[in-house]
Amino acid sequence: MKRYGLVGYPLGHSFSQKYFLKKFQKLNISLSHKYEVFEIKSLNDFTEIWDHYPDLEGVNVTIPYKTEVIPFLDEIDVSAAGVKAVNVIKKKGNKLIGYNSDVFGFKQSLENWLMGAELKALIFGSGGSSLAVQAGLKALNIPFKIVSREIIKGDFTYLQLNQAPSIIDRYHLLINTTPKGMFPNIEEGPPIPYRRIGQNHYCFDLIYNPKETFFMRHGRQNNARTKNGLEMLELQAEKSWEIWTK
Repeated sequence: MKRYGLVGYPLGHSFSQKYFLKKFQKLNISLSHKYEVFEIKSLNDFTEIWDHYPDLEGVNVTIPYKTEVIPFLDEIDVSAAGVKAVNVIKKKGNKLIGYNSDVFGFKQSLENWLMGAELKALIFGSGGSSLAVQAGLKALNIPFKIVSREIIKGDFTYLQLNQAPSIIDRYHLLINTTPKGMFPNIEEGPPIPYRRIGQNHYCFDLIYNPKETFFMRHGRQNNARTKNGLEMLELQAEKSWEIWTK
């Protein structure tokens, strides 16, 4: 048996598990391959997963452990080293190696959507997903600023953004990397001045459930273009499979 899985907390209904189970069926390997969900409240339980499942080949890592998991790994691939965030782990012999496929997924998904439009970006959030987005924007030569709860983690705080809402007028690509608005908390969103969003804005939410988030809905209602994180998730999942099987 070859076993894979998802590590995070909370997990709820896992896209990754459904995606890979369908993939295994399509490849006619569902009898020999499994994809588990490992919902752990603390990374203190991380090593126990590998001890309990000696046939575990690799895992995806999601919120809130993309940066915190790094000290538990033996090696970091170049794809994750520059980002300082890991969302794919592969077991190679007795070593655990960390990779990042989020950057690939985000970059491809954004390119597919923008179709060459030249924009400056405002990123909401400063966690592991934000780090991947930052790396993707750098690769595309898209300038950006970060909005976070604490000024030490970004360029603006949410308070500053609401006190000077015209800041949003200068950044036409708005990207939510926070879990605000994720099911079941669908009436939440990053605390920004939504009234400043207009038809020249692109609102990209990394969340995929619900299909239209609070953030996206407010963008659409103000005639902005909107996109959720489903395509990015599918792209990073395929990249994960490539990493595990190469």
